[in-house]
Amino acid sequence: MPAQNFSPLAFATRRQLALGLGLGALWPWASAQAQSPSEAALEATAPTMPRVGDVLKVPAIRLLNGQDFQHERQPLLLYWWSSTCPFCALQSPSMQALWQSQKSRGLRMLALSIDKKSEAAQAYLQKRGYTFPSAWASPAWRQQFPKPKGLPITLLMDSQHKVLLAEKGQMFAEDVEAIARLL
Repeated sequence: MPAQNFSPLAFATRRQLALGLGLGALWPWASAQAQSPSEAALEATAPTMPRVGDVLKVPAIRLLNGQDFQHERQPLLLYWWSSTCPFCALQSPSMQALWQSQKSRGLRMLALSIDKKSEAAQAYLQKRGYTFPSAWASPAWRQQFPKPKGLPITLLMDSQHKVLLAEKGQMFAEDVEAIARLL
């Protein structure tokens, strides 16, 4: 009888793989990867968009440049994005222009990357010359402050942490420019 090649995948059923159980459900040495929440799982359980008037407190986070960011009593523009999101790629130049024109007026901005790794976000920003303050929103951090469903997500909060603007999906350049009038 010919020798059979052993393959862990031969033991994983299609249903286990489709349910995302994969090898982590079958072997302990593969469970670390299976236990981390996937982007699809996070999106499936994501909350709805906050409404204008809601009060949000953004937890402290480390920026990609190594500085710590804390949400203080200042207007804050939150921008959820990903280096793989085509709509984010279209909106990000406008966000950079808004940041450049409004940072001297006291606008604080926090761009939150949902890339799988912080290095992907850093490389993307560097390649395009974006200087707006950015952080990698790790799955662990997002447990404290979940991203609403959709991408990109743009939220503007006043100095009392009250939502003034909540947009899901790509904003056109003129819509991003109009944010300055809300400050």
